[in-house]
Amino acid sequence: MKVMLKRAYEPAAKADGKRVLVDRLWPRGITKAKARIDLWLKEVAPSTELRQWFHHEVANWPEFQKRYRAELKGNAAFAELKALAADGDLTLVYSAKDETHNQAVVLKQLIEK
Repeated sequence: MKVMLKRAYEPAAKADGKRVLVDRLWPRGITKAKARIDLWLKEVAPSTELRQWFHHEVANWPEFQKRYRAELKGNAAFAELKALAADGDLTLVYSAKDETHNQAVVLKQLIEK
């Protein structure tokens, strides 16, 4: 099992394995055909309230991680994501510009734990 991260705006590749979109909102300007998403798990994304609070401010990153991990406890979509990862290579697809401070990074850490 290998878990990878990729922005939705990067081209899909065979090496991606199963591609799962982990955003609550569909990425702007990307068609479904171009995105080549195998599964869109909206429910694993941060809540609208948390996403809006975080607003991709790096200063909020430590608190965002803490709050997001709390949201994921008992989340059925997260359990599904972990099962997919155990089944083979998985790419978590996200649309955030910041490649180091986003929900996909937290998900990858938790899956690999």
